[in-house]
Amino acid sequence: MQVVWKKKQIISISILIVFAILGTTSFFLFSSMATEETEEETKEYIKWVDFQVTEEVLEKTAQIDISSHTKEGEVEINWIELIAYLAAKYGGNFKNFKQKDLDGLVEKLQKGECMENITQNMKLYPYYLEAYTAILKEFIGEYEIEVQKEDGSKEFQKKYGIKAFLPIAKNYGFSHYDDFGAARSYGYKRTHLGNDLMGAIGTPIIAVESGVIEAARMESIWRLENRNS
Repeated sequence: MQVVWKKKQIISISILIVFAILGTTSFFLFSSMATEETEEETKEYIKWVDFQVTEEVLEKTAQIDISSHTKEGEVEINWIELIAYLAAKYGGNFKNFKQKDLDGLVEKLQKGECMENITQNMKLYPYYLEAYTAILKEFIGEYEIEVQKEDGSKEFQKKYGIKAFLPIAKNYGFSHYDDFGAARSYGYKRTHLGNDLMGAIGTPIIAVESGVIEAARMESIWRLENRNS
């Protein structure tokens, strides 16, 4: 489906940018409704997560994860489990982060200890693991990239690393407005959990996830209508 803007010269889109700006912004995680739920089977969904993982911790744990998956002979380590452990240890306050705590955990894992045993006395570890998995699970993992061979032909090669990508097509220019975490008051008060990129009309936008467009309208028009109502 293609959405064409005829009168405006700017397209405003919001995406989640990792590492550079995620920082200490609060992240809201709303519950999803189960399609079928019996009286015998009920689940309490996490409705709020105060996401305050620092850029430093995100970068360090990501490097450990990627390195452990790309070097032979090492124990594969999950960065989200590392972050959840640190969150449980610090009560969610990453200002208390110490490198020795991360190094000690990695050393235990590399020696063969499992995370279940290491965290068995950490009451909040399952909570943080579930919450951070919902937020970060698609950012690092396996993907394929097209490469050109010596004979000029192309093939897809499997890679492991950061999967998050820029949704604006390659070689198209855009401007960047760093407003992640900014306050939003129109409609209802909330934190802006996206980052605005502005491209000219006709700029191809790559969908970062599958979905269905239910409505398309310019944000500025929406503000004007609500201001006049």
